[in-house]
Amino acid sequence: MAPTRLYALALLALLAAPLHAGAAPPDDDAYAEARSIVSGLQRIVAPTGVQETHTVSIGGIDQVISVRGMDRANPILLYLHGGPAAPMMPASWTFQKPWEDYFTVVQWDQRAAGRTFRANDPAVVTPTITIDRYVADAVELIDWLRTRYDKRKVILVGHSWGTVIGLRVLAEAPERLHAYVGIGQIIHPWTDEPIGHAYALAAARAEGNAAAVHELEALAPYPGDDLRNGRIDAQRKWVIRYGGHSAYRDNSDHYFRSQRLSPDYSAEDRRAIAAGSALTLDRILGEWRSVDFRGVRRVRAPVVMLMGQHDFTTPSQPVADWLDAVDAPFKHGVRLPHSAHFAPIEQPGRTLVALLRHVRPLAVAAGDGAALED
Repeated sequence: MAPTRLYALALLALLAAPLHAGAAPPDDDAYAEARSIVSGLQRIVAPTGVQETHTVSIGGIDQVISVRGMDRANPILLYLHGGPAAPMMPASWTFQKPWEDYFTVVQWDQRAAGRTFRANDPAVVTPTITIDRYVADAVELIDWLRTRYDKRKVILVGHSWGTVIGLRVLAEAPERLHAYVGIGQIIHPWTDEPIGHAYALAAARAEGNAAAVHELEALAPYPGDDLRNGRIDAQRKWVIRYGGHSAYRDNSDHYFRSQRLSPDYSAEDRRAIAAGSALTLDRILGEWRSVDFRGVRRVRAPVVMLMGQHDFTTPSQPVADWLDAVDAPFKHGVRLPHSAHFAPIEQPGRTLVALLRHVRPLAVAAGDGAALED
């Protein structure tokens, strides 16, 4: 499989395969000491803290979560990864530790993703791969977390594909949420996709890249009726090349390679990411025409959108337009000038500050967590 195809499958906008899909991960022994060092740095030793991994029965299958934080009294923050089978758990060590001073952070390997893929029979899971099922899983997990950790509500953070789940939960189960935060938000793929295509085509023409221009022009009209059969792969190949996935970079190797140092993931777990990607992608893309949040004009829980200025994987302008139009108890948009699709990794400081300024106080005001001291 060509490297560009592998990148495209990994994009957290609606796809899901890691950089090394189809190939065995590198020899773990080469990274064992580094993983041990990361594990030691990540270990939570505060007596008020929590560092747990659970296998929870959700939607009829076993699903794996990690729960980490310095103080159990802090609000729960549930991170919805992209994909639909690209878990953030193995890369979360790159940005999450500072979050854990202020939130109890839950990373969830969704249905058919990573460690959850390994925990179940793929033949049982395959027929259940639908958008509705992922949304129902998220609601079920939120209720489990509220009970387990004695919280009124949770903060829900969606990233890329996870924003489809997250915005559905915001619209359908707002009473469970202190706030919803979208990062790389998807509003309507048939509005979003042409923006990325036009961006990549303009960049290719400016560079005089005849091969890129030819491939992108051959997609017209894009996205057409169906993003399967390699069409989205061909667009993403050049969006990545021109910095629309990771700002100022022509690849996202730093993200994929970071997974090798995860203390939470073995080589077998990383292989499972590729297997889950193969299982889920076409099934979710087959439902992609149903994803359309343009008509959602009122939500009953606070909403914050973090928008990468250079994100042409899930472009920010449709998100800003939606946010301007929606009626919500509280809403706020944060523009991230040096981010594309990976704001928590690209601008971790600004991402955390946004969560502390605009999101955590909403949970504290509702009774989950204490106000920050000087």
